Amino acid sequence: MSSTAERIVSRAWRVCAGLVLGALTSLPELLFCVLTGPALIAPLTRRWTFAGARWLAELERSRIARFLSSENSGDYGNDRAWRYLAARCVVGGLGAGVFVLTVLGALTGVVMLGQLLSGEAVGGGDDPRWYDPIAVVLGGTLLSFLAVQGLLGVAALDRALARHFFGPSDKERLRRRVRELTTTRAEVVEAVNTERRRIERDLHDGVQQSLVALGMVLGRARRALGSAPAPARVEELVRQAHEQSQHALNELREVTWRVYPIALETAGLEVALESLVERSTVPTSLTYALTERPDAATETVVYFVVSEAVTNAVKHSDCTRIEIEVFRNEKVITVRVTDDGVGGATPTGAGLSGLARRVAAADGTFAVESPVGGPTVVRAELPCA
Repeated sequence: MSSTAERIVSRAWRVCAGLVLGALTSLPELLFCVLTGPALIAPLTRRWTFAGARWLAELERSRIARFLSSENSGDYGNDRAWRYLAARCVVGGLGAGVFVLTVLGALTGVVMLGQLLSGEAVGGGDDPRWYDPIAVVLGGTLLSFLAVQGLLGVAALDRALARHFFGPSDKERLRRRVRELTTTRAEVVEAVNTERRRIERDLHDGVQQSLVALGMVLGRARRALGSAPAPARVEELVRQAHEQSQHALNELREVTWRVYPIALETAGLEVALESLVERSTVPTSLTYALTERPDAATETVVYFVVSEAVTNAVKHSDCTRIEIEVFRNEKVITVRVTDDGVGGATPTGAGLSGLARRVAAADGTFAVESPVGGPTVVRAELPCA
């Protein structure tokens, strides 16, 4: 048996075991709800009733997590635990009914099969009928299908009921959202500061140095004009000054493009990414599958995720090819940048950590997979309207 088949069989047995346990606990839960229902009126007995309901609910939550592979939060009120048990005993009873019918059907099938093998008529009678084998096979197949679907339905109800009741209250959801927004605000501030420092560094190390070199060349040209006639020397210095001015202009254009490319505002994200691909010094391919243009904030984040990821790959990965993918799945835009470099990229590095903060500021998720030897995959998922 293959490993995939073994996993499927193992999972099926685990789910069946979980449903059997759920069927067995449904009767105690039903008795608990019936007996403790009147106790909910008095405040003193209500506290003890909720404590017992919480204990039983935790057992159910553990069962569902272990056997049905559905993790749920333990942050729920005690009153919700009692209401969960009241609904869960119905689902457990339904599962018990499915199991009982399945066992009875299996026993009936064994009896019918024995009658067929012994040459007797199925269901009694003097002579066997020609259609008895067909009826047994078709009936057994149909009942087996219904039994499996019934068990799957009970498992789905069990998971859905747990997701509905085992979760944070509205107040806790609001508290968590406030914490998320507080963290996001801090990420926005840090991302802005990081971007400002990067711009200052680019201006200082690139444009400023080019302008300093240009000033030195012009100073030498001015001194050459004040000295003995040397037209050839002056012409050479003017040529150098012109080249240096062009270099400074290119540096400035590169910095402004990294700050905010004008193509992103005028032509959209696809054109801006195409320009980025054309300017890359490593062969780069782009797969753009967005049918509608995202909002401006999302476009900006997507562009800078791709831009920084490509820049890091070119500088540090020693790659020979980069692949960029931008696509949408329901309400999430996914960005994936893959390079065939040496790998070993750390998400805590300066560039990637800045990207993580920028994505977090947009309520997105950011991940980096970069095993030693490659490939490196930078992935960002951003919500969109």
